[in-house]
Amino acid sequence: MRKKTISLVAMMVIFFTATFSSSAIAKDTVRFVHVPWSCVTIKTEVAMHILNTLGYDATTDLLSVPIAYNAMANNLADIFLGNWMPTMESIARPHFESGKVESFSLIMENAKYTLAVPSYVYEAGLQNFADIAKYGEKLDYKIYGIEEGNDGNEVVEYMIENDLFDLGSFELVPSSEAAMLSQVQSYARNEEWIVFLGWSPHWMNYVIDMKYLSGSDERTFGDNDGTANVFINIRSGFDKEQPNVAKFLENYKVPIAMINEAMTMLHEDSSVSDLEAGIAWMKKNPEVYRGWLEGVKTTDGRDALEVYEAALADM
Repeated sequence: MRKKTISLVAMMVIFFTATFSSSAIAKDTVRFVHVPWSCVTIKTEVAMHILNTLGYDATTDLLSVPIAYNAMANNLADIFLGNWMPTMESIARPHFESGKVESFSLIMENAKYTLAVPSYVYEAGLQNFADIAKYGEKLDYKIYGIEEGNDGNEVVEYMIENDLFDLGSFELVPSSEAAMLSQVQSYARNEEWIVFLGWSPHWMNYVIDMKYLSGSDERTFGDNDGTANVFINIRSGFDKEQPNVAKFLENYKVPIAMINEAMTMLHEDSSVSDLEAGIAWMKKNPEVYRGWLEGVKTTDGRDALEVYEAALADM
């Protein structure tokens, strides 16, 4: 299973590299990459909006986690706002050690990423990683993940391949975030049993009656039951080339409350965009974006906060 994933990633990297523009990078261009998780998308869209308002040409490409790192390592992208640690350790560490990608700054503390179950499953006895195998028949020997190449999927695959917690008979069911959560909600309506990848911040914590499993260790989702910190990663040298953007990134600390509220807004109203949800929260919490822009300038040297607040007032 792992060999197939690596081969697919390699093919996609070749395609991405071949189709990416090879023209010189403009001075004020800022190239983000993001993955198909709403929490990362919101943070990326908000950061791009702010930088574009300040005069930059900020863009993003939607990629899988491994390809996002390859893009930064090969100077095809500059910034990734979704380095969840410790679960991304195996994917990110080789790029850090190569010196081509840097872990730049902390963007979010005390997030969560581990296996979860509906509360009725938890209350029936499945509360720990060590309990999963006991209920294999009820679970149809399946664990539900998200997109191919995701770090959480890789952790589950590692657990299965190495028979950790007696999970050797299980299989991972990869899917998109939306499809996986739709599956969980469908199972929950009928009180069927399911184990899935869960994380916070996310609207799932508000609309699904769910519990996170204990028992994770350093081989899986970390020895603190999946508690995670999220970091900004950059292409090595980007902070020296773009010190003003680097200052913004240093300041860019995103509260869990912002993402939870924005994602809940998106879930409740499909007409709202990621950026609109983020802006709505910022307008109610101006002290947060004011902190992000402290010491930051526009591309033509003006005070960033003054320019951004004038633009925000018109939105």
